[in-house]
Amino acid sequence: MNDYQPACCTALVEHWPLPHALPGACLISTQFAAERLEADDFTRCAITPVSGVSKRQAEYLAGRLCAREALRRATGTATVPAVGADRAPQWPAAVCGSITHGSGWAAAVVAPHSSWRGLGLDVEKIMPASRAERLAGEILTPGELFRLESLPAAQRARRISLTFSLKESLFKALYPLVLRHFYFQDAELLSVAADNSVRMRLLVDLHADWPAGSELDGQFGEFDGYLLSLVSIPR
Repeated sequence: MNDYQPACCTALVEHWPLPHALPGACLISTQFAAERLEADDFTRCAITPVSGVSKRQAEYLAGRLCAREALRRATGTATVPAVGADRAPQWPAAVCGSITHGSGWAAAVVAPHSSWRGLGLDVEKIMPASRAERLAGEILTPGELFRLESLPAAQRARRISLTFSLKESLFKALYPLVLRHFYFQDAELLSVAADNSVRMRLLVDLHADWPAGSELDGQFGEFDGYLLSLVSIPR
């Protein structure tokens, strides 16, 4: 196993920063700093390099390191998911998984296909109120906007950020099953419970198994100004 630890990433950690356990799932995370990325880090980590600015390279490396470790712990084999023609990670047949990275934090979650059909993980920083309001019309459906009308500005920004993250997670969980792109206005957040579990609904037909009206469950956690959301589709 390759045990080189690049200076741009902190030690990989297995933990579960979400409120509800997912049987069989393994989540690995790290923090990363693009300014500490070294020219030979990809080679020394035995990971195929990606083009782009140092931020893009560092977050990609961090995400793939997490994915490799999650796969090692889940399957016993430390492999790095390849990048498909659609740019989605290609996971081994026995598992499903998801990778996320942003604002200096990266993670990957893996779970057995025998229990889970799809996983979608997304991390976001909570948006400042001004940015959240600018983006609200792109991210939220009319119904979601209506349900925000009575909230104070800070709570509105938090809910807009959460909805954005959950819809990103929903796409990651469903895309490998439907192989069709869909967008923010094609799903809505129905409810957010006190235990940070959520319910979402599709507004378009994506597949014979996933028609408009299909509902899915998710959850989220908050830490250090981050929102981490997970949509999991049981077998």
